[in-house]
Amino acid sequence: MKVLSVNISEAKGTVKTPVDSILLNATGVEGDAHAGNWHRQVSMLGKESFDKFGAMAGRSLAWGEFGENITTEGLLLCECKPFDRFEIGETILEVTQIGKKCHGEGCAIFQEVGNCVMPKEGIFCRVIRGGEVRPGDRFFYHPKVMKVLVITLSDRAYEGVYADRSGPRIAERTETCFGRKGWPTDVTLQCIPDDAGRLDALLAEASDRYDLIFTTGGTGLGPRDITVNTLKKHLRMEIPGVMDYIRMTAGATNPNALISRSVAGLIGNTPLFALPGSVKAVNEYMDTIEKVLEHLIFTIQGIDTH
Repeated sequence: MKVLSVNISEAKGTVKTPVDSILLNATGVEGDAHAGNWHRQVSMLGKESFDKFGAMAGRSLAWGEFGENITTEGLLLCECKPFDRFEIGETILEVTQIGKKCHGEGCAIFQEVGNCVMPKEGIFCRVIRGGEVRPGDRFFYHPKVMKVLVITLSDRAYEGVYADRSGPRIAERTETCFGRKGWPTDVTLQCIPDDAGRLDALLAEASDRYDLIFTTGGTGLGPRDITVNTLKKHLRMEIPGVMDYIRMTAGATNPNALISRSVAGLIGNTPLFALPGSVKAVNEYMDTIEKVLEHLIFTIQGIDTH
C-alpha cells in the first residue's frame, strides 16, 4: 500500500492541487483550508475509487480533484472504520469519519466533476503524530480492536459455588454490538470476590488499557455490595442519565429495580458501566446501553457525529 499523491487547496469545497510533499501537524495539513482543531483534519481517497468514478464519468480524473489531501493505492479506504489508524513514515493518522455530506451544486467539486465520491468513499482523519508525507511513501493499516474489561464481583462465583453467567453475557452482548459496527472486540473476563481492595487494584491498572469497562454484581444494598462505593472513588465524571433511565423504565413493571445503585461514568477517558449481577438484569441494562454506546465513545473522543 502506498501514497500516490499529496494535495492541498486554499479554499474549502474546491479541488486540491498535487504538491511534492505535505507537512502534518496537530491541526492537519499545513497550508490546507481544512486544517483546524476538529476531527476532519486530513481527507483520504483511494485510487480504487478514482477508477470506478472515472469510468462513470467517461474521463480520467486528476489526483486531488475530489478534494482529498492524500491519494492512496492498495486498500479500500471506504471499508475502514473510525479509530483505525494509518502509519505513513513517522506520521500516524486516526480515522474519524467515513464519507460526508456533499453540498451538490454549491460544491465546486460537484460542478467541475459532475459527481462527488468523497461523501460515499472518502475518509477523514485526525493527526495523532505529525511529520512529512510524500508520493511514493508506504503506509501501513492498523484496524482498531475494541478492548473491553468485564469484572464480575461475587464471593460465590469466585469460590466456584456456581458459574458466573452475567460476565460472559455482557461479553457476548458487547461483541455483538461492536460487531455490528465493524469493530473486532477483545474481551477480558475477571471474576473476583466482593472485595474493595481487589476491585481498586484492577481499576488502577485498567483505565488506560481498555476502551470500555463493565462490572456486574454488588450494586444492591447488601452488606457485601461494595461495588458502587468503590467505583465512585475512581470516576472523574458520572453519567447519571443512562442508569436513571433504566431504573425508571424497568421500575415501571418491577419496582424492585428502583433500589439498584448501578452507576455509569468515566475512569480517565474510559466509559464504565456497573450492572447488577443477574443475566436478566444484564440484558435489560444492555438493551439501553447499546443504543448510546457508539455516540458515547465518539463524544468522549471529541468527534461530532451530527
